[in-house]
Amino acid sequence: MERPISPFMFPTWYRFQVTSALSILHRLTGIALAAGSLLLAWWLVAVAAGGELFATIHGFIASPVGTLLLFGWSVAFFYHLCNGIRHLVWDAGYGFELQHAYRSGYAVLAATGLLTALTWLYVLLA
Repeated sequence: MERPISPFMFPTWYRFQVTSALSILHRLTGIALAAGSLLLAWWLVAVAAGGELFATIHGFIASPVGTLLLFGWSVAFFYHLCNGIRHLVWDAGYGFELQHAYRSGYAVLAATGLLTALTWLYVLLA
């Protein structure tokens, strides 16, 4: 019986596409944003509580690990935002041609890099 083979069963036979990677990345950034929102809520509770809890959490955020997490969260935020705009354009019925899908995907990556860089440039210089 000649049935098609699932690409997930035999990844060496499947040519990975940019659009697939961007779709998976969109889902992963959504999960990262949800986790980051929980951390943001934790920080807001610490602000309201004040005292030692706030000092501990603020110390963690100011540490290199905390700064790296904030940077990753900002990359996830800007990617999810830009790719969400791309999906809104698709919802309007535009950009379904393969060339446009690839071009808009690369534009999303470029916009993500630019917005992240501008944000962190502002944060570090302010």
